[in-house]
Formats: sequence, C-alpha cells, structure tokens
Amino acid sequence: MNADDLEALVFDVFGTLVDWRGSLIADLTAFGRERGVTIDWAALVDSWRAAYVPSMDRVRSGELPWTTLDALHRSSFDALCERFQIADALDDEARRWCVDRWHRLRPWSETVAGLTRLRTRFVLGTLSNGNLRLLVDLAKSAPLPMDVIFSAELFHHYKPDPHVYRGAVELLATTPERVMLVAAHNSDLLAARACGLRTAFVARPDEYGPGRPADRSAAAGVDLGVRDLHELADQLGV
Repeated sequence: MNADDLEALVFDVFGTLVDWRGSLIADLTAFGRERGVTIDWAALVDSWRAAYVPSMDRVRSGELPWTTLDALHRSSFDALCERFQIADALDDEARRWCVDRWHRLRPWSETVAGLTRLRTRFVLGTLSNGNLRLLVDLAKSAPLPMDVIFSAELFHHYKPDPHVYRGAVELLATTPERVMLVAAHNSDLLAARACGLRTAFVARPDEYGPGRPADRSAAAGVDLGVRDLHELADQLGV
C-alpha cells in the first residue's frame, strides 16, 4: 500500500503487542504454587478476560462513572476470588500484586523488533483501553519502543467510542488519514476506520489460547492484513 502520506502508527496493546493470556497464566500459576493456592489458574485468567468488555460497558452506559482499567480489573478479580473460592487465601497486598501482573505482560516474539523497524520511519504510539500508568509500565517492562502513550484514560472514553480515535489524531496534530491503527481485533479497526483512520490487521491466532476463537484475517473494509509486525514493516516500505 502507499504509505507516503502516513505519519503515525497507533497500536492496540492487549493481544496485539503483548500476550496477556500466556503471561498471566505463567505468573499466577507460579504465584499460586508459592502460596499453596491450587486452582485452575488458566480458567481464572480466561474468566478475568471475559469480564473485560462487560466491565467497560458499565462505564459506557453510565452505570459507573469514569473508572480506570486497573480499578475494573481489581473489581473483576475480587469477584473471581469468591467464585474460585480463594478469597480467604488472598489478602489485599496479594490481590494488588495479581492485578499488577497486567503491567508486566510479555510481548509476542517479534513485537519489539517489529516496532523498532517501524519507528525508524513513523511516530509510534499506544492506543489502548489500559490506563496511563499501566501502559507506561508495559512500555518499560516489555519493552515497547513507543514515542507516545495514548490511553483511553486521557479521553475518559473506552474504545470503540469515537472520542478515543479522534482524540489521538487531535493530539498528534494531524488528520485521520495520516494515522493508522494497528490491531488484532476487527471491531477495533472498523471503529477506527469509521473515524477516518487507516487500518492494519495483525494476526494473533493464539491470543485466547491454541484453537480458540479469534479474529484470523482482516475484515472487509480494513486496509491491510499481515501475519506479524515484520510483514507490516515490509508492506509499509520500512
């Protein structure tokens, strides 16, 4: 595709740049082993992620005032502690440590190298529903070579609300067609496309675990579909 007038790439983070599921299962399983807490940690992680969209929908609907993703994650985790019958085993400090694992997720194998290539030509930024401190910690720990951190927290709206995409474009002091959203989720990309941004789908078929449902190819209307960030760099002439 012609990338001559493209200035910036903004990236979804969870699932697109980092392996949230594998990271959380590894960390919480080790935590449980040290604490003598024996449960199906993979099932807890999957249930935790399943609460992600419904918890944000409570903010979108006005049921909750603006609430950061860290706070939503903590509320969901507390409920899961009851459901998995480990509430008595985890005090407040332990629960805060578990929620903080979202700040320490590991990148996919080519993420850092691919971003490093892309950054030689484009401004790179996150565009995530994660709160600002969460994303700053991820950018440092992964590490993700970013020029700017855009968070839903800056706009007090969660994706796919248009305010998030339009807000990032405005802060970049450019126009939507000069910004591309890169994501592994077609719903995110189509919402960005409706706001005039260019879009690139990157396949992460194992995001939810091997063989589980995930977007595996770009939806109609998405500008570009690639297997990984190296192919994206190739397609954009980097």
